[in-house]
Amino acid sequence: MQSDALTREQVLAFLAGRHAGTIEALERLGGGSWSSAWGYLTDDEQLVVRFGTERGWYEADRAAMAFAGPDLPVPEVREIGTAPNGQAYAISVRHHGRFLEDVPAGLATSLAPTLIRLLDALRAAPATDDRVLWHQPGPSTLSWRQWLAAGLVDDPGQVVHGWSAALESEPTLAALAEAVRDRIGALLEACPERRDLVHGDLLHGNVLVSPDAGRVEAVLSWKCSVRGDFLYDTAWCSFWAPWHPGIAAADPVAALFAEPTLRADRAAVGDAAARHHCYELHVGYVHLGWNLWTGDRANLEATARRLGEVFERGPLPLP
Repeated sequence: MQSDALTREQVLAFLAGRHAGTIEALERLGGGSWSSAWGYLTDDEQLVVRFGTERGWYEADRAAMAFAGPDLPVPEVREIGTAPNGQAYAISVRHHGRFLEDVPAGLATSLAPTLIRLLDALRAAPATDDRVLWHQPGPSTLSWRQWLAAGLVDDPGQVVHGWSAALESEPTLAALAEAVRDRIGALLEACPERRDLVHGDLLHGNVLVSPDAGRVEAVLSWKCSVRGDFLYDTAWCSFWAPWHPGIAAADPVAALFAEPTLRADRAAVGDAAARHHCYELHVGYVHLGWNLWTGDRANLEATARRLGEVFERGPLPLP
């Protein structure tokens, strides 16, 4: 998945052809399953270059710059193109911080309002059109509910496909998946055709926060972003919370619904419990397919356990 085709020497040579100044402090950066990333210094600027197979990923990052604000900082994408080895590349301004998922439980008091401001900023981002697939080229009539339903299908037209056979070969896992699909189907009617900005992958090294967790420093990697229901990002955080003590202690679901302005918005909170439950189940189901596709047995089993817990628990008591 991750592109390791370029060596340090090749990256240096590539960057020397992109900048007039000397390339200094080149370092390989972590995070990212689909791209390789390198941080560097040139002309007193700290930049990042990423290499991957899809130019559209980086075009999404550049398009997301339109949403940038104090609580939704989106790094400036300076350049997108094709590297000599045929891969797409993007050069962006570098931001620093700690990953959201690495914040310890001891900073939960600071993290909770920071995370809520981020979720609020995503919800408040203006929409330019009615497309769910907002950053993809061309027209699309796909609705939010259709997007949710499509995520349950092993589609050969998608990069991640071919996992359904492995799923069906495991009776216990297949039974859980079938039960989850049925419940999601029953809950879809409660999911409104909203067009909030949904990041779709707020973990996995995609959000940087300050050392004290008091502010968001950068929101990265917008390739999974869609226009839909803001509660999807909240469900993303709550589903994965058991893996991340700081997020679990911050309890973003409770913190979000403690906001008077949100509670007063009847359209935003209508059927909130059913919607949130649907999205948690969706996140878990999609990642069963992901882990089957990658062959990650340990995370497959852990995700299945968590999905089973959420399924048995049912909807949270939300407004």
